[in-house]
Amino acid sequence: LNARIAYLQGHQDAALAELAQFNAPGIHPALKYRILNLQRHIVETSGNYLQGARLGDQLLRMAPTDDAPAISRGIWRNLQRVDTERLQEAQLSAQDSEWRGWLELAVLSRTGPRQSTRELSAWLQNNPQHPAAGSPPGGLGYLLGQRPALTKVALLLPVSGRLAPAGKAVRDGYLASYYAARGTGDAMFEVLVLDLDSYESTNAAYDAAIAAGANMIVGPLSKQAVAELSSRPERTVPVLALNRLEEAEPPVPGSTALVQFALAPEDEAVTVADLAFGQGARSALVLRPEGSRGAKLADALESRWRELGGTIANSIIYGNREEYSADVKIALDIPASEERARAIERMLASNIEFDARRRQDIDVIFLLSGNGAEARSIKPLLAFHYAGNIPVYSTSSIYSGKPDPKNRDLDGINFAELPWLLGSNPDLRETIAAGAADGMTYTRLNALGADAFLLQLRFLQLQAGPDALLRGNTGLLSMDPKLQIRRELSLATFDGGAVQPQ
Repeated sequence: LNARIAYLQGHQDAALAELAQFNAPGIHPALKYRILNLQRHIVETSGNYLQGARLGDQLLRMAPTDDAPAISRGIWRNLQRVDTERLQEAQLSAQDSEWRGWLELAVLSRTGPRQSTRELSAWLQNNPQHPAAGSPPGGLGYLLGQRPALTKVALLLPVSGRLAPAGKAVRDGYLASYYAARGTGDAMFEVLVLDLDSYESTNAAYDAAIAAGANMIVGPLSKQAVAELSSRPERTVPVLALNRLEEAEPPVPGSTALVQFALAPEDEAVTVADLAFGQGARSALVLRPEGSRGAKLADALESRWRELGGTIANSIIYGNREEYSADVKIALDIPASEERARAIERMLASNIEFDARRRQDIDVIFLLSGNGAEARSIKPLLAFHYAGNIPVYSTSSIYSGKPDPKNRDLDGINFAELPWLLGSNPDLRETIAAGAADGMTYTRLNALGADAFLLQLRFLQLQAGPDALLRGNTGLLSMDPKLQIRRELSLATFDGGAVQPQ
């Protein structure tokens, strides 16, 4: 109970210290199970994913039958959060065969589908009693099934009109991945690029793709175009749409799947809530800009924050740049401190020296700025107004993707970022950059295209539904019951103006 109280207060180290006292023989198995389960939860939410998976493996061995599937999913998610090099190091040093089996499975999942299928078959033969053998996690088992023949994929993208730069960036990311996969035999199908701006409607482009022999559609890119396909009376070919509707349309009976995948900032808001809570924060101040985007981000973040058990001490909407300082002062309750000082001066009829005091009931600040310029203006104001020691979390919108000396003003901010911009898949990024002078301008859309290829290539795994899990360039990818892809991003911070992965 003391450990649970410490955790709920945000004192993870104290909670783990309390639980460590019970690491002795003679503990009742039921109590030991609860202790180990709490240890696992604290460790994984703190960001030690490999250790969280290891504790999950130990927990699974004593788990009731009803708990086992959820624990297995937790082990797999934690392993997918760990980079391949660390997994391989852990695999080499693993003494326990069951734990080593988990690590081997996680490593083989990082290869292409053909190699993964071969290695998975061998792994199942070598580990028939492993807890993951009955139902391979993350949808891997679906790779062993009969695959429908994929002969031609059509990309429905705008490549000539107003959205052409975005469409071309997505196309470049997809095609770079496609040609890399062809070299390993994982992409033995044709790709047809259809310019949406050349058709009177998205449905017309869809029909043209089918007439050309496509049996898989990737795109379109705009919400309006996705909505048009979503409400189509009949879809004979599955679609991986590259945007996400606010309200998912119910599946049309008899139609093939329409999976929605987007770089939705709401996913980032959920990620930063999880990361901050895992680091011990419990009472938050939310600063967000005017407008619908800021409102959506704040809604997603605050909903997740309260779901985790956090509280919102204050939530402030800031306006134009001239008002930033006043807005930050109000958010930190500085005017109340200044008024107390003036009241004392009036009472004493004399001037006094004083330092204003900010509110003391916050241990994290969520800065939901729409761009780097906003964040660079507000972050120094937090220090000026006595809040320089409070951790600040933000979304990827504060980073343009390009190095900038001005980003020194962002030092110390923790933010959710795409693995693509934190060093994943460097060869693919170099290939794209070499082919386009402005490749860095739309680098996040390049990553969207690369992950569109990944999802399309592993479309069979999505049959696992909510259990499907893929390690992508835009984050850890899963799918909700509405067939919408959700992303869990990585943690980064600014140090000396440079972005550092955490």
